[in-house]
Amino acid sequence: MLTETIKTFVGRLLSGGGRGPERFTREKHGIDRRHVSRHAVKVCEVLQQAGFEAYIVGGAVRDLIVGLEPKDFDIATNATPAQIRPLFRRARIIGRRFQLVHVVFGQEIIETSTFRAPASNGHETDEHGRILRDNQFGTNEEDAVRRDFTLNALYYDPVREEVIDYHRGVADLKKRTVRIIGNPETRYREDPVRMLRAVRFAAKLNATIDPATLAPIKPMAHLISNVPSSRLFDEVIKLLTCGHAIDCLKQLETLGLHQHLLPFIDTLFNNPDHFRFLELALDRTDARVRTGKTISPGFLFAALLWKLVNNQWDINQKEGLPRVQALVEAADTVINNQASNLAIQRRFQADMREIWFIQPRFERATPRTIWRLLEHPRLRAAVDFLQLRAEAHEVDSVDAQWWMDLANADSDKRSTMIEERQREKRSDRPGTGKSSTRRRRRPRRKAPPEQH
Repeated sequence: MLTETIKTFVGRLLSGGGRGPERFTREKHGIDRRHVSRHAVKVCEVLQQAGFEAYIVGGAVRDLIVGLEPKDFDIATNATPAQIRPLFRRARIIGRRFQLVHVVFGQEIIETSTFRAPASNGHETDEHGRILRDNQFGTNEEDAVRRDFTLNALYYDPVREEVIDYHRGVADLKKRTVRIIGNPETRYREDPVRMLRAVRFAAKLNATIDPATLAPIKPMAHLISNVPSSRLFDEVIKLLTCGHAIDCLKQLETLGLHQHLLPFIDTLFNNPDHFRFLELALDRTDARVRTGKTISPGFLFAALLWKLVNNQWDINQKEGLPRVQALVEAADTVINNQASNLAIQRRFQADMREIWFIQPRFERATPRTIWRLLEHPRLRAAVDFLQLRAEAHEVDSVDAQWWMDLANADSDKRSTMIEERQREKRSDRPGTGKSSTRRRRRPRRKAPPEQH
């Protein structure tokens, strides 16, 4: 009982000196419930009808308040996973470090977690302080203490249309300030990924990182190397697809975080030609994000690493390797060098290689190889990549547009385009302007000797 009292006191202390949470009505928080996932609302309604507390929490609330469209909706409740699961027809308990429930509605998954207690000596950590296992449940107030940043510690009740704010997160949102909850060094040791999240939120919200939150990041950047590679990969994808990718990369470099994720960024930033290509690629990515289009991680990393691959490709050819083999070995070299920092999943590596390996096939394509390329599952991605290279003045923009038009054409139009292209190529050859491919003249048959 005494332990619970102490935990409650600490929670209140950290959440604002015992003042309790602020509560915002619809008129003050401005969230339009029509922009909230109906499935997330349904989960809250079912849990509340069963006698539990239930709120939409975290990034969805943050984005709704600032007028952005949330990518997903998470629920926090005082119901345990074992209590949540029977309430829904399709629900499964997942997770080892954080046990939670996925409630499935067709293509949408509503992640539903139980309120967590503050970090304590009872949590399993590694030698650096990173939490490895954590299934100690707590109250809503304690759960708010566990959230990483004030702007993520917001709870929205879609039934009452009320926002509950334990850490003055709404005020920080209005000031565009990213502020960590609790002691920054302790919180970064618990989960080093929080340093990357601070960078992402600042870029996405056009915000500044609070000085106390920012100060420990550079000296503690090395802790990123202790995070599992799969989790880092997911976080890098979020950084690059938040709609402000180049800003994220610049901040990563400034804080030294890139050394443990994307060390090649130094090379790209220090070479104007390389940086131009990177900027073009990420500008295109940001544009797709803003229009709600999907982003392919394979294409994204193909663009990020292309200049390194292209340079190595030139070196390999100068050393005497055949053109195609030189490109294959260049791709292997660059991907293997990157793997020591951030292991790119094999399926995305395969996409990257196919995009790269199709590029030289665009240059000397015969009608037969053109038709074969049109059947390739990565043709469209490779053509998009060719257009990116054309924009960077690596290849002819007219050729790049021809391939794009071909990819978009129907079968009859493709036949016409390919035939016209072949006629143009023949007419461009030196000579009379006619095809230089002459029909071989048959040797005259000798007249048979006269019979005498």
